[in-house]
Amino acid sequence: DTLARSAHLRYLEAQGEDIGAIPEGLYPGDYLKPVGEALAAEFGDKYKDCPESDWLLIFRKAAVAKMMDMIRSDLALLGIEHDVFSSEAELHEAGKADIAEAELRSRNLVYDGVLEQPKGKVIEDWEAVELPLFRSTQFGDDQDRPIKKSNGRWTYFGGDLAYHFQKAQAADELIDIWGADHSGTVKRIKAAVAALTEGKTKFDVKLVQMVRLLRNGEPEKMSKRSGNFVTIADMVEEVGKDAVRFTMLTRKADAQMDFDFAKVMEASRENPVFYVQYAHARIQSTLRKAADEGLMPSVDHLDRFGDEEMDLIKMAAQFPRIVESAAASREPHRVAFYLNDLAAAFHAYYNLGNDRPEKRIIMVNDPETTSGRLFLAKNIGQTVKNGLALMGVEAAESM
Repeated sequence: DTLARSAHLRYLEAQGEDIGAIPEGLYPGDYLKPVGEALAAEFGDKYKDCPESDWLLIFRKAAVAKMMDMIRSDLALLGIEHDVFSSEAELHEAGKADIAEAELRSRNLVYDGVLEQPKGKVIEDWEAVELPLFRSTQFGDDQDRPIKKSNGRWTYFGGDLAYHFQKAQAADELIDIWGADHSGTVKRIKAAVAALTEGKTKFDVKLVQMVRLLRNGEPEKMSKRSGNFVTIADMVEEVGKDAVRFTMLTRKADAQMDFDFAKVMEASRENPVFYVQYAHARIQSTLRKAADEGLMPSVDHLDRFGDEEMDLIKMAAQFPRIVESAAASREPHRVAFYLNDLAAAFHAYYNLGNDRPEKRIIMVNDPETTSGRLFLAKNIGQTVKNGLALMGVEAAESM
């Protein structure tokens, strides 16, 4: 409803009305200006002087649809696709919460009861009200939870029931990704999913810490009050999809992260995005240079390998186990860490030739040793490329 009222204000603005400062409690962001303009183009001045009851539902539906379009668009910029999108409003309108409640009532897991007054708090206007309660204490929660408010509207928990019930209809395992500020509701949602699926569906919640946006070490200036904020689309436009994805995946989900726009674009070893991409680009450049000299990778002379090559092979051979452990623990940062280590190992191997000519990858006067080293480099490059692909990041051919 707040979104609808905010969109209506921008609709009036698009009609030429001076709306002044955005009132407290409404959304001030400029992202609603195009929404207001689209509504003005569709309805003209039809809802300019009408009571709220005439336009609230219409504007709410239109504004929610626009927000969903923005979400899809931003995700597409990052190469993220979802088969099903569900807004809270759509779930309630489709009666999904009612279906979930009926399912739980049929198994005596929702009942009408009265909650105890909160302990340790004195609430003067508190009164005992009968509410539909979910028996979450049967599943390890510390109290039963209301799924509706005293005014008959759904609680957030009631909406969550609907959402997870819908998800569980077509999955044998559910994974939620939440902000860490929602950690207090994990237990009740796990209880709800256990009840809705009769314990048949695996369920995990990954808590993600906030990302702090910096520029040269200084916090990026943002303000909810004025509607100033940085979107994912802004980040992708400035530093590119690959830099955003790789950087985001260099931290555990539950670890605080600083995203510094300047450092992400820095061409140095301290920037893992650059360092890993440069390893792949350096290998491709080496292979192209060798081809110009008529030298190609070959498995025929791997017996020329010394300790340096064997160390690199051993590190590359860890890749399948790294992927397996990352998948099992749902910690993709393990792949990012591994790629950074592999890139460091390759750069060190490559740089041996700076002071010792016999350690160079390309030695025109020794094509047999060169062919083996090129074969090794090619496969290290393929391993880096495979790892980046798992992270949704394209491998640079040149830099």
